[in-house]
Parts: sequence; structure tokens; C-alpha cells
Amino acid sequence: MALWIKDPLACLAENAERGLVVDKDKIVELVPKGKEPKTSASVFDACQHVVLPGLVNTHHHMYQNLTRAHPNAINKELFGWLTALFPLWSKLTSEHHRLATRLALTELLMSGCTTAADHHYLFTRHCTDAVDIQVEEAKALGMRMMICRGSMDLSQKDGAMPPDSVVQDRDTILNDCERVLRRYHQRGDGAMIQIALAPCTPFTASKELMMATAKLAEEHDCRLHTHIAETRDETDYCLAHLGYRPVDYLEETGWMTSRVWLAHGIFFNDDEVVKLGQHGLAVCHCPTSNMMLASGHCRTRELERAGVSIGLGVDGSSSNDSSNLLEGVRHALMINRLTYDAAITHLDVLHWATRGSARCLGRNDIGDIAVGKQADLALIKLDELRFSGVADPLAGVVLCGAHRADRVMIAGEWRLADGLPINIDVEKLRHDHSVLARKMH
Repeated sequence: MALWIKDPLACLAENAERGLVVDKDKIVELVPKGKEPKTSASVFDACQHVVLPGLVNTHHHMYQNLTRAHPNAINKELFGWLTALFPLWSKLTSEHHRLATRLALTELLMSGCTTAADHHYLFTRHCTDAVDIQVEEAKALGMRMMICRGSMDLSQKDGAMPPDSVVQDRDTILNDCERVLRRYHQRGDGAMIQIALAPCTPFTASKELMMATAKLAEEHDCRLHTHIAETRDETDYCLAHLGYRPVDYLEETGWMTSRVWLAHGIFFNDDEVVKLGQHGLAVCHCPTSNMMLASGHCRTRELERAGVSIGLGVDGSSSNDSSNLLEGVRHALMINRLTYDAAITHLDVLHWATRGSARCLGRNDIGDIAVGKQADLALIKLDELRFSGVADPLAGVVLCGAHRADRVMIAGEWRLADGLPINIDVEKLRHDHSVLARKMH
């Protein structure tokens, strides 16, 4: 039977003051002020909730939650941080990866996230089935997932940073990319599992790998993802070793296409901003990670004006030390107000985390509360002291620091109730994950 989510405190949609109606996996009706649903439906009383579209996380490295706040890596910028952690990450096993993925997806779900992209590029000899593991974990939790089959083919033997033991040769990478695309990649409205191809960075993936990956994505009609222009060091490296600035390198390797979304995108010049917009690329803004690693300020306003879609990502759990996208929304507001001015609003950052992030993933069936969209919703209570006195509930979610959802619906099914996932023992997960993390340390 259809479900009327009735009379919320606020709803991030127009003409939905009295809520919305869900039937199966779709939103079938918005209920304006003073109206009743036209659809016969049971009722969920949402009078204590703010209703948002399910948040969409567009950049993460879930395995990294095994090395949070590690003393070797704290208080370092990106390159020093990576140098400190690569030796630990080289110990990654399939068991590590499974629990790290389960923990990250659970954290994201508890923060109102319904769709998660993970960029997994680290393949040790004890963890070659990383994509398969993530498919299983996403299905078990009932979350939508864009699994980015990452890759690195340059290591210390080539003068690059990663240990030799965490990279793969180009043939192995491309063969596995094709395998997981054929086996798991879903297309069309309502897709639960999708695959993107994602060489890690210009300094860990060869030009040949970048070009071959772009060609493969074209053949299979899938998304492309990579880190770009995250730090000044990266730009200097690209100029010194590749002879290009990062955006020119993307163009040289066949990546200047609308199927691409980029992580971070901080150090673009004015011409590059225009070029990215002309070619329809998208950028995932990672405010928490950018502040944690002192990387810089993403030029969100200029990028949007140029036609670039902006989404949000929590980034790796070590560079962020959290997998909470609601916190990331507030951080996005703060750093962008510091970068620009108070004209950056709570609605701007909420839209980045929902419809903007959906555009990053090439989807138009999620990220909005509208008739015909997927029934992916995050319901947030304003029942803590931090919210006392809030006059505008939507603004209060962001300005007063909401960091957890009370209920989450994905494809019309409740996956989180009373702040807890339906089918995960959170305490057991925390214990098991902590035990494995200590072994990696």
C-alpha cells in the first residue's frame, strides 16, 4: 500500500508542506498546504521530522577507516600523509576491506545517505576481490552504491609513491574492469549497483592506463572518476613529469567528457574552469578533507557559473576521520562562506549533497523530492538541545549541526529506524572493526 509521509516540520521540495506519498519505490505525489493526498495511503506521522532527499556521497575511500587518527599521519598535508599510511594500507586483506566497507556504509546511512560512491584503488595480493565485496555489502544493507573500480599501475619501482605491492599491471586492471562492468553494472532508473572506472591520480596511473580506461568507459557507457588538482604539489608534479597542468592532461588522455566527475578540483585556473563547464564535467567538493589536509578551497561558485555540477563527498575516512555526510554539508557551508561570503546558503549546500551529487553520478532519478523520482529520503528530528529555538527547520539542520538521521528510506523501504540500521548490530560491527584495525596498525 502507498505511504503518506504526513505533515513534516519541513520538506526540501516545493508544494509539499503536507508531505509526500510513496508507492513501491517511487514518489507518486506531493501534498501541498491545505490539501489531502489523492492517493489512498497509510500514514507515517512526520510531524517531528525534517524531510530531505536521501544524501548522495560522491567520493570516499572506505578502506581508510582502518587507520583513522593514526599518529604517523596526523598533522600532515596530502603527500606526507600518504607516505605515512601506504605501508599500513599495504596490509589490507579481503576481511579488512569487507568490515571497512560495512562500517563506512553504516555510518553514511546513519547520517542520512542513501547512495554512496567509493573509490577503491588499492589492490594487494590479499585483496583482489574488492569490488565483489562491496557489491555484497551494499546489497546486504540495501544501499545504492557507485563502486569506482580504481587503479594504480605506477609504484616505487617507477619513481611513484605507492609500494609495489599495492599496484597492478595494466592488463590485470583492464581485464578486471571489464569483468565487474559486465557482472554488476546496472543501468536505468532505480539502479542499485553501478560501476565507474577510476584511475587514482595522474601521479599513480600511467598515461596509457588513463587512455585505455577512458576508451573502456565509452564502450560500456559508464562513468569515469579520478582525483585532480587537489594540491599545488600535484600541479607541480604534473608539469614536471607529464608536461601538462592536470586539466590539460585530462584532455590529452581523453577525459574531457561529460561522463567524468572529478574529486577535489581545487587548483583550477580561470581558463580551466571555463573548459570544464564547456565539456560538462562535474566536481565532487570534499570540504572536510580539504580542511583536514590543509589542501585549499574548491572554487565552487566559479565552477557552477561555468556550468559544472557540484556534489559533495566525505572523502577517505583517514583524511576526514568520519563518514558523516550531514557533517560534510555543514562544513561545506562554513568553508564556502569563508571563501566567498554569506550569500552561500543552507539550501545551496543541501542541494550540492542531493541533486548536485546525483548529477555527478550521472543520475536524474535520485537527489530530489519530486513525482517520479526514487523514494530515497532522509528524515531528521530536531529533538536535541542544539536545535532548541530553531525557527527555520531546514536552516536548523545545517546551521545547528545535525549529524544523524532518525529514519532513512531507500527505494521505498525503511533502512534506518530510530537512528539505527534495520539489519546491522552496530556495537558488534564497531568491536569487530576495531580488532582488525589494531592488527593493521
